[in-house]
Amino acid sequence: MDVGLIVLDHRLLPEESLPDATLAVMELPLSANQRTVLRGRRRTACGRDVLLQLPRERALAPGDRLTNSLRQVHVLVTAAPEELLLVEAATPLALLEAAYHLGNRHVALELHEHELLLLNDSVLAAMLNGRGLKLTRCCGPFRPEGGAYLAHQHA
Repeated sequence: MDVGLIVLDHRLLPEESLPDATLAVMELPLSANQRTVLRGRRRTACGRDVLLQLPRERALAPGDRLTNSLRQVHVLVTAAPEELLLVEAATPLALLEAAYHLGNRHVALELHEHELLLLNDSVLAAMLNGRGLKLTRCCGPFRPEGGAYLAHQHA
């Protein structure tokens, strides 16, 4: 293992604090997919290499806080910007139909009252355009729904 590599093996509970309250907080920007993989090398926003060795209980979420076994570091998980498609429809039914067709293809979706967000994909964009939906390419954090089996997820 690399000298200086920080091993993050503990997820802090919301009410938990670290012994040294003056520890600088490092940010760990992760894509939606990366937040489901709880083991492996990552890089913090400040360029520090870390190794995730977390229990396989549930995916990471923006706002989760991680530390090492000695509780010497404080790392905040954030949602990394990703290339997205913003989907809008003329009617609520048209948006619901789009969500149905995307869900039928097991596409990860971030749901909002008047729009959907999904990872940019040219094949899906063509399908949605063919259904008369308005598409806008954008870049931002992606927080897809966990799905019906979230409690039984194996990361």
